[in-house]
Parts: sequence; C-alpha cells; structure tokens
Amino acid sequence: MTRPTYLDYAASAPAREESLDAERAYEASEIAGANPNSLHTLGRAAARALDGARADIARCAGGHFRPSDVIFTSGGTESNNLAILGLAEGARARDSRRRSVVLSQIEHDSVLDLAPVLRDRGFEVRLAAAGPDGVVRPEGLEGLVDGSCALVSVMAANNETGACQPVGALARIAHAAGALFHTDAVQAFGHLALDLAEVDAASVAAHKLGGPVGVGALLVRGRAAMRPLTFGGGQERGMRAGTQDVRGALAFAAATRAACAALPEAAAEVSRRADRLVRTLCAPGSGIVETTALPYDGSSRLPGIVSVMVPGLDSETLVLELDQAGFEVSAASACSSGSLDASHVLLAMGVPRESALGSLRVSFDERVAERDLERLAEALLDIVRDHACDRRRGRR
Repeated sequence: MTRPTYLDYAASAPAREESLDAERAYEASEIAGANPNSLHTLGRAAARALDGARADIARCAGGHFRPSDVIFTSGGTESNNLAILGLAEGARARDSRRRSVVLSQIEHDSVLDLAPVLRDRGFEVRLAAAGPDGVVRPEGLEGLVDGSCALVSVMAANNETGACQPVGALARIAHAAGALFHTDAVQAFGHLALDLAEVDAASVAAHKLGGPVGVGALLVRGRAAMRPLTFGGGQERGMRAGTQDVRGALAFAAATRAACAALPEAAAEVSRRADRLVRTLCAPGSGIVETTALPYDGSSRLPGIVSVMVPGLDSETLVLELDQAGFEVSAASACSSGSLDASHVLLAMGVPRESALGSLRVSFDERVAERDLERLAEALLDIVRDHACDRRRGRR
C-alpha cells in the first residue's frame, strides 16, 4: 500500500529527526527519569537541562523573553487556558476595576470556549471582529478596550486561514488602557519570524513544528500578575504544579532550534510553494476560491497554510475523497473538524455559510516536496470537476 501524502501539518507536524534524537539522547543519559525538583546530583542535572530548554525556546520566540519567563505545559490548549484565566484573574486581583476581557472572533476554540468560563467568574467578555481578509484591525479594537479591561487576547496567526495579526499594534492599544496582552502563537511559532516584543504572554506548542505531542509552553513576563490554575507544588514559578516532563521539554527545544535555524530561507520557499498551489487551485473556472486574498509575502500570511473553499460541496466529502486519493488534509481546524457546522473563523470574516461549509486547509512545511503539492492539486481539481459533471448530468 502506498503511504498517503500527509498535508495536515497545522494540525500536527511530523516529528523532526532532531527532536527524536533529543528523546533518544535523554533516554540514554544518566538523568533519564530524574526529578528536576530534587536536590541530589541527578535532580540538579535534570533541572539544568530543563533550564537549557527554556533558554532555547525563549531565544527562538524573540521578544526579549527570559528563560525564566518560560512555563512548560501540556500543550497549546493548557497554555491558552493558563494565560487567559490566570492573567485575567491576576489583573483583577491587582486592580478590582479590571473586570472585562477582549477576545477576537477568530480565536482557536481553546480561547473562545473560555468565554462562558470568564463570565461565570464575573468578567464581561467582548469580541473583536475580523475583516473579510481575516485580520483584526487596531481601529476595530480601540472601541472595546477601556479602563475596565484586564486582558486582550488576539492570536499571532490564524490556524485556519494563516492570516497574520498585527500583534504589536494591538498590544499597544491594550497597554494604553492599562490592560495585559496575550497572543496565541501556537500556529506561528517556528514558522514565521515573530514580533513579540510588546506582548505580555505568548502560547506555543511543540507538535506544530515537529516536536512531541503533549508539550507546550506559556511565555509570560515576570512583571505580569498571574494566578495558577493547578495546585500541589511550586514548579514552574508556582504557576503550573506537577513534575515537569524533561524528555518532552528537551525534544521541544531541539525541534524549536531546528525550525528556527531554517528561517527565513524555509519560510520564503514554503511561501513560494503555497502561492503556486493557490494559483493552480483557484484558477478561473476551477470552482475553487480562496478564503482570504492575503499575499504570501513573509508577514501577511503563514507560509505553509493554504485555505480554500469549494462552494456547493461539503468539507467532509472533499476530505474523504482526497483521503481515498492518497492525500491527508483537513476541513478548517482539526480541533473542530468533528463539527458539521461551518467554520466560526470563516463566518466571522463574513463568508456565506454555504461557501464556508466547503472549506479545506492544506498545510505543510519545507519537508514537503513541490511535486507532492502538484499531485494534490491535480487530485482536488479532478474531484471538483467530477462533482460538477455529476451535477450537470443530474439536471438533464
């Protein structure tokens, strides 16, 4: 059986060899299994290794984060939960007037699903809109942020459309009102040179760039007041109780080093391949349209996310037929692909529901050959043409 061509890197990227090597090296080392919180020799050695991983992740994130700002978590979802609930509670504890939180309408479910939780805790939740291109504009945020705002959270780049957000400008608006600013950088980290100098906290995850599943981090500046969500130990600055996964952290750091060392050359090449794929798929008369017309120019859009729609067809049909043809892609976000409804991101952009129901996301990095993308384009175009012919025959 021919191995399928995997093109769902935005859901979870294949492990990088550097990450696997780091795991193997850890297992063969004397610190394998040692608790980094123990005072004995091996415990201290494990703690030093863990701190080295923090330094690598802080360095690759940019934004002048310190190694001590890195809190290891189980992944992007936990990082987002800790950031939003912890920072909102911390800001309110410091200033009782801070009782509102601003989220954007295009956030990942791990952020938007916190809205009812925040309301239950006494916060007002305000939602910032995105434009038709999927970008949250600073002028649209200004009217939502005032002296009651505890926290603003807008992602660095959208996990469905790849649209990059102006986080620096958005953070300045939050800070002007005395609010904290968090960005979900899970999808962007390791794929794009990030500008995080003005953010207070950023969420990242290992498996989006070729590290292990189940490891992430929240980078949060020491000056930001934050409340923990878990209790029972003083690990991770007292913000995340539980013995740390040293093996996972080292593998995460190795994947991070490999991905960031490849920038910007890899980003430029992947952007070129994505642009060519979009132009092939969305040629006039193909029946396929882009979800956003943002260019692959190195700053407007993530290099390796191609987001298209096939009006008149549903995502499930397209994903399954591409699967049969040997290509693994997803319908919008893999985290919500079990839903039969249209993507909340596309609906927030003003895309008609009938069109949004036919959305597809193709995602990859520099490890995917251009010929594989050409074959994917041929297969998808054939599928769309076949369905168009079936519809024409059905009308006769």
